[in-house]
Amino acid sequence: MTTQHHRSRGFIIALVATVLWSTTGPFISHLVKTYSLPSLVLAFWRDLFVAFGMLVGLTIFSRKLFALERKHWVFMLVYGLTLAVFNSLWTFSVQYNGAAVATVLAFSSPAMTALLSRIIFKETFNWVKVVSIALSFLGTILVSGAADPAAWKLNPLGIVFGLLTGLIFAFYNLYGKAAGDRHIDSWTALLYSFASATFFLFFFNIASDLFITKQPALSNMFWLGDSLPGWGTLFFLGVAPTLGGFGLYTLSIRYLSPTISNLVATLEPVFTAVWSYLFLSEILTGIQLGGSFLLLLGVILLRAGDRS
Repeated sequence: MTTQHHRSRGFIIALVATVLWSTTGPFISHLVKTYSLPSLVLAFWRDLFVAFGMLVGLTIFSRKLFALERKHWVFMLVYGLTLAVFNSLWTFSVQYNGAAVATVLAFSSPAMTALLSRIIFKETFNWVKVVSIALSFLGTILVSGAADPAAWKLNPLGIVFGLLTGLIFAFYNLYGKAAGDRHIDSWTALLYSFASATFFLFFFNIASDLFITKQPALSNMFWLGDSLPGWGTLFFLGVAPTLGGFGLYTLSIRYLSPTISNLVATLEPVFTAVWSYLFLSEILTGIQLGGSFLLLLGVILLRAGDRS
């Protein structure tokens, strides 16, 4: 197969992965609006289904990837805790902001990751990174409405959850980098991070019932009851967008450079906006569209800066 064919195949695979990822927000929004499913309960079952899918997949295709050195267990628990916090905040962000806005706000994470890398790993900055970070943060402020004092009165939790989602996902990205530095296979890291995230989300739900909703512990865990469409949607959310997206994205890197695959992935907010408009009737305002453009431009410049 020629190099051009390899690139074409890799581009198509990366594009399909991005389309799958882009359905995450709309599916979460549908579950919250249709079934009033509590956010922490949704996050728990989503991560559990992902871990279950990984367990089945590795059992069938590569059992050797179950191996994890004892010295990495504590690291993986912290990795999972970070993922649990991110998934909780992400679900709350979709609930309060809508799928389209929540997805765009999550894309502030590359700029935050770059800043944290500068602080933690002492990575150097060139002018491209500085400009891209500035554009990303300006775009994030416009999309979230944080520049408008009235927005803080109407949707303060949405703004906070949206901004925190990008920040915590930046920490999650850094843990992913650290896992690679420790030579932990990406599929092994995916399995144990989601498994430990499920563990922490179980206790998040207990704490929520005891101290926030004041209900018996785990009384909401089977909120969907005997609703087969609800459980089916929740299971599909956990398996297809997450596992399918990660799997195909990982496969695309065999044919493309990581930089190109990352650039294709920046189309996710665009696809999410389309799904949200078609199925949820969510429409971004002019200011939010302008902020989305600035944020995506900042991400693209950041990728270009990394490549150079």
